[in-house]
Amino acid sequence: MNDTYYEFGTAADRWDRAQMFFEAKEYLTAARILGGLVEEAPEQVAPRLLLARSFYHSARLGRAEEQLRAVLELDPVESYARLMLGRTLERQGRRAEAATQLRMAAAFDGDFGPRES
Repeated sequence: MNDTYYEFGTAADRWDRAQMFFEAKEYLTAARILGGLVEEAPEQVAPRLLLARSFYHSARLGRAEEQLRAVLELDPVESYARLMLGRTLERQGRRAEAATQLRMAAAFDGDFGPRES
């Protein structure tokens, strides 16, 4: 893989650049930058979560799932990662697994469904 200008600089520079590419819907470029950041700091949730989102939006669902599961190993109550994992599993046709993740995401967000008055 050839290095390009956007893969150089400090981690903060690359994080900003990755976010810029993500916001511009250049998901593969964002993923390329984020992959390096995740390798450097695998314990950080934010770059890994944005990497998963980049994979999700570029229809690399297996890679998105892998990153989301890694996020959940680091932070099991990360509700957005649970929600994204549920959506990723749905897109893969794995509805039963998806439903479990979506219920957990809702519970972590305090959404327990309709309440009776």
